[in-house]
Amino acid sequence: MNKRIAVIGAGPSGLAQLRAFQSSAGKGADIPELVCFEKQSDWGGLWNYTWRTGLDEHGEPVHCSMYRYLWSNGPKECLEFADYTFDEHFGRPMGSYPPREVLFDYIKGRVEKAGVRQYIRFNTPVRGVVYDDASGQFLVTVHSFDEDRTYTEAFDWVVVASGHFSVPNVPEFPGFSHFGGRVLHAHDFRDALEFKDKDVLIVGASYSAEDIGSQCYKYGARSITSCYRTNAMGYDWPTNWEEKPNMTHVEGKRVFFQDDSSKEIDAIILCTGYLHHFPYIEERLRLKTNNRLWPLNLYKGIFWEKNPKLMYIGMQDQWYSFNMFDAQAWYARDVVLGRIALPDYDSMHVEDLRWREEELKLQTAQEMYEYQGEYIRQLIEATDYPTFDIAAVNQTFLEWKHDKAEDIMGYRNKCYRSVMTGTMAIPHHTPWLEALDDSLETYLSPGPVARRA
Repeated sequence: MNKRIAVIGAGPSGLAQLRAFQSSAGKGADIPELVCFEKQSDWGGLWNYTWRTGLDEHGEPVHCSMYRYLWSNGPKECLEFADYTFDEHFGRPMGSYPPREVLFDYIKGRVEKAGVRQYIRFNTPVRGVVYDDASGQFLVTVHSFDEDRTYTEAFDWVVVASGHFSVPNVPEFPGFSHFGGRVLHAHDFRDALEFKDKDVLIVGASYSAEDIGSQCYKYGARSITSCYRTNAMGYDWPTNWEEKPNMTHVEGKRVFFQDDSSKEIDAIILCTGYLHHFPYIEERLRLKTNNRLWPLNLYKGIFWEKNPKLMYIGMQDQWYSFNMFDAQAWYARDVVLGRIALPDYDSMHVEDLRWREEELKLQTAQEMYEYQGEYIRQLIEATDYPTFDIAAVNQTFLEWKHDKAEDIMGYRNKCYRSVMTGTMAIPHHTPWLEALDDSLETYLSPGPVARRA
């Protein structure tokens, strides 16, 4: 083919793109030269846990927002790869809410089987992406930490798959500079045991607030207070967890809230979201959006409309995750391989705006995941990615929402059926609140084992 494609990031989105091309190559297709640039020393993106916060060993901002003891907060049956099932990887049924190390093992299993590691240059962050109008190619500048060398190479296409949950959105409240405890963003949260016997304030009311607060409760925080800007999460929390309207200011270690109440707090954890942040991409190519189901200016949620040779994977707010990245990666691949023709700019943008108009009408969670499910269905129909029952996944999402409302601290003990294989999950040997060891070894053991030191 004598063409080259750069994939930025070897997390789930970038690995989906490599797997998509490898799948076609395995069927005899002529594919472009693949080069994936990954700033970390291993693949997996956020699932590649590190103890580091702030800066890494190279002085780079730490990419990882993962924390110890994280368990999936959604059923694995909703994120299962259609071409590589949990049954195939683990060889037996397991629970619906595995911990991080188990999911990381699953993610790695597919790409190890596919043999795509050869395409990845690790310890190599991207410093610049510009488009050269004269040559019709992208000039991608990177820095190899292994060689301590900065260099530039030309590519015919670029796939941005570096994620959008690694650059924290960090608000400031009056009094933070003199707060007598610790202030940190969820991005730097690592070990809930740090907050054992502490009075913790969680700022935010979305998934990270819910889960980090639950982690702190599970590992022995004295009390948890969460505050919200718009709406409370509204679950039936344990007795030592209360919700408040947003904080107004801090005096010493006392935090004041909009309802005129206040409380002494030891640590403030900002669960205030993340930024789409691509400083290495030239201005005219850079996606600028907040976290939403339909970012504008991306045809099919993938192609930069003013230069469709630039593609973004995984930039949406996510109900679906791994299998959505697959659907996008397979579609992007087929455009590159000439199997799918893109319309002109005006047609692309009209369709883009139509999806945004539909997004703006969404009000309920069910409407949102059905909207994203329909998006995935349309992408899959155009490619050879294995089809799966989107409606059944949507039903699992519905049951998940019900189970959380019924028991926020016990919903991870529920089990669901795989839409890929029909296998019914089995209860984990230890209820989630009592499962203090989240290792792969312990999770896959036949019964509870002594907690590791």
